[in-house]
Amino acid sequence: MNAPHQTAPHGKRRRTAWAVAGLLCAHGAFAAPQAPPEELSAAPSATTQVGPNATCTYVDWSRGINYTLGTIVKYLPNGQYYKLVNVGSNGSDGTDPTISTWYWQPTSCDNTTPPGGGGFIVTQAQFNQMFPNRNPFYTYAGLVAAIKSYPNFAHEGGDTIARQEAAAFLANVNQETGGLVHIRELNQANWNHYCAPAGTCGNKQYYGRGPIQLSWNYNYAAAGNALGLDLLNNPDLVATNAAIAWQTALWYWMTQRGGASNTPHQAMVNLRAFGETIRAINGGIECNASGLGHQQMLNRGTYYRNFAAILGVPPGNNLTC
Repeated sequence: MNAPHQTAPHGKRRRTAWAVAGLLCAHGAFAAPQAPPEELSAAPSATTQVGPNATCTYVDWSRGINYTLGTIVKYLPNGQYYKLVNVGSNGSDGTDPTISTWYWQPTSCDNTTPPGGGGFIVTQAQFNQMFPNRNPFYTYAGLVAAIKSYPNFAHEGGDTIARQEAAAFLANVNQETGGLVHIRELNQANWNHYCAPAGTCGNKQYYGRGPIQLSWNYNYAAAGNALGLDLLNNPDLVATNAAIAWQTALWYWMTQRGGASNTPHQAMVNLRAFGETIRAINGGIECNASGLGHQQMLNRGTYYRNFAAILGVPPGNNLTC
């Protein structure tokens, strides 16, 4: 039986490695933090000749979306496929494939294949684009393997919602780890803090590890129970095994609510509310906050919009908490 969800002292479930870096920067322990992330914009490109494709990955075309160069869309009114071969200052500039022939050229997509490895809707190329400087520990293969434990992740509600959920998950992971760079929480002075009741953890430490920066002994116990792993006695598995690290992140995403009313998965599939995923993951620090906490919330929204653009879907509304 899983350990019941508990609220961390002072209402703070956890603190991200990236957030701790920002706090330490303010006290001179690190170099100045990077500026807030910028929105993606596509650069102009030369015309590309388009030929028939034996297999391809496509998305359903939606009006007003700025697609990236090379995207193949299915135009539902006529059932035909089009490839984006030229871009403007904002990708496809919201153009209609049947009208804007400079941007789009007809193509074939008769034998479609699943978008990514193992059926994951994000391809490895898109994953690499999202995380160009990631730590080698955070492998795409590890993520695909972990998804087998939670097959409903990014697989419910239709193609658009599935892509939005994948973008939302990876955007939150991006904030938690500084772009999939950090594996362990940076503030080592805090490593013995995450034990409740205090003094019951022996020599084990339950500081933030992995893509979601899993913290607190009761979360390690509950995640381990769900995954069939003894994470309470072996917490460092989350920092040394890529598939397990991704599994713990998906465990939290799919099953835990934190201070929210819905799990992050439910927030995206049922509510289409990215802001509620923030509330479930780090709401005690970032929701209705000021200063660094408020900026972290805004950063998550920017990452989500950027990743949604890479996956060719609109971000929707409700991006803050």
